[in-house]
Amino acid sequence: MSTTGELPVGAEESAVRTGERSAGRRPDAERADAERPDAERPEAERPEGRRPDGRPSGEPPEKRVTWAELYFDLIFVFAITQVSGLLHHRHDPLGIVQALVVFVPVYWCWVGTTVQANIRDVDTPRDRLGILAVGFTGLVMALAVPGAYGNRGVLLGAGYWAARVVLLLLLARIPGVWRGPYGVGVLVSGPLLVAGGLLPEGPRVCLWALAALCDLSGPVVFRRKLAAVAYHPSHMPERFALFLLVALGESIVGIGASAAAVRLDAAELVAVTAAFTISAGLWWQYFVFAADAMRHAVTVADSRRDMVRRVFQYGHLALAAAVIAVAVGFGETVADPRRALGSASVGLLYGGCGLYLLTFGYTRWMMFRSVATTRIVAAAVVLALAPAMVRWPALAALVTLAVVLVVLNVVEHRRVNAAAAGEPAGEAVRGAVGAARGEPSGEAAGAPVVGGPV
Repeated sequence: MSTTGELPVGAEESAVRTGERSAGRRPDAERADAERPDAERPEAERPEGRRPDGRPSGEPPEKRVTWAELYFDLIFVFAITQVSGLLHHRHDPLGIVQALVVFVPVYWCWVGTTVQANIRDVDTPRDRLGILAVGFTGLVMALAVPGAYGNRGVLLGAGYWAARVVLLLLLARIPGVWRGPYGVGVLVSGPLLVAGGLLPEGPRVCLWALAALCDLSGPVVFRRKLAAVAYHPSHMPERFALFLLVALGESIVGIGASAAAVRLDAAELVAVTAAFTISAGLWWQYFVFAADAMRHAVTVADSRRDMVRRVFQYGHLALAAAVIAVAVGFGETVADPRRALGSASVGLLYGGCGLYLLTFGYTRWMMFRSVATTRIVAAAVVLALAPAMVRWPALAALVTLAVVLVVLNVVEHRRVNAAAAGEPAGEAVRGAVGAARGEPSGEAAGAPVVGGPV
């Protein structure tokens, strides 16, 4: 899939490093003109059908996140905390499955509201009330999470079903909305969740897992129908970045809640420092390069529907789940850094971090058809170290993981700087390289970073 219409993927590397001409490049005599940003060019000289930022020329101005959406997110701060508590209570393999099965409807409720807000103007009294109504159902779901496999299973299912009904009603004016993912939530997954709440624990997990698969498969099953949906490219990346930020906030809670309950001697302070370094390292991986890369990718994609589905709806499910696992791992290590970790705690801490890094390999391939080498190698190192950490003190496990993430971020930072320094005038290949591969160039000149090694 071509995302730029300028350089084929892979052609830009030789062009940048050796100065040779590639398809779509101008000769050296025209370099000065080629270096001019699109924003400084007359309209007639800009790429046909595109604005300076790569968006179609007929597209409306940027859509901003509303205050109602931000208030809505506060409810899901609590919901994620509840899911983390469920995983903390039981984090053997079955416990992980149970927590994931509960997390999917919570996440999908948030996704449904975000998509609805993306494709419509929701800054109206009717839609504000609708978002608040969905938020209330999210609060009900969050309250049900601790007893999801006890006597609150029906409450969880009813909260989710009510959320999907409200979302469908908000979109009722769209022809055929019943025959799509929103209809699946009302007619299939919602009833399955309620029915599952009436069953014993084993069958309940199976039925809820089926409901989760129905929801997650909806965007694929109705792929053709969703081709007509006009997604706004700037709003969607911002919303999913905010959701991941909420999940990262849970890692801070995992550190603080554990540390606040102990005496905080030297070992525990070192553990807090290492855990915070890990959390900050995970933040760095996403928000320094990946966030801009994802926004750029959805802006210039030939099929925004596919980009939204693959990178945001699916990719961020894995990213958020990985961060929650790491957050629960902090709760198992910071409070008692001298004791040896068991396999379950190591699995959360190292397995969550490995999944987080590997997910960037998936998202980069979906966006640019390019391999995120540094992050995949770092994920392999993290997962290879995990078995050895089972018998090590928790403090050693935290420090080792922190060192791996710091080294990864330093290596990527140097690679980005080297790529930027090697470009004539810092701007000549900004558009081509950034669009084709996501490598940030022209950073020193103030150009937006759109990818880097993500």
